[in-house]
Amino acid sequence: MEMQINKILVPIDFSDYSKSALKYAVNFAKIFKSELLLIYVVEPVIYPPDFSMGQIAIPTVTTEFDERAKEELNKLSKTEIPQEIKVSTIIKTGKPFVEIIDTAVESDVDLIIIATHGHSGVEHILFGSTAEKVVRKAPCPVLTLREPVKGFLFKEEIKKGKS
Repeated sequence: MEMQINKILVPIDFSDYSKSALKYAVNFAKIFKSELLLIYVVEPVIYPPDFSMGQIAIPTVTTEFDERAKEELNKLSKTEIPQEIKVSTIIKTGKPFVEIIDTAVESDVDLIIIATHGHSGVEHILFGSTAEKVVRKAPCPVLTLREPVKGFLFKEEIKKGKS
């Protein structure tokens, strides 16, 4: 049985954790000659201004976030991903785990590589984990990474003499 990983989805939130996951994904993409799909999910800004109207989203703020996120994703892909790797950037608005799973289905993704932020205790109980929800509901294998990432040495670590 030969394993083929044609598309790898990498959720990015611009944290150091997600940037480490991207570096890890780049190595997978090189090995399997895969395409990378970077996704950033903008959570809608919702304000409850009036009890009679209920909650409303502010579309202009969301549009600004979309544009800024697209710029940052493009910059990240140019600095972190070698030219020989095909890369696409995706911006969606909604709940992150839902949009990540929907994108995996829509784009026929073979693997999701996602960072965990290591929340524990009360924070984990209150907010849950996007990575945990993705693992439970994803249509494909999910590789979760937690700092420190073991198994790969990145260029800057090799230069520092960590081997």
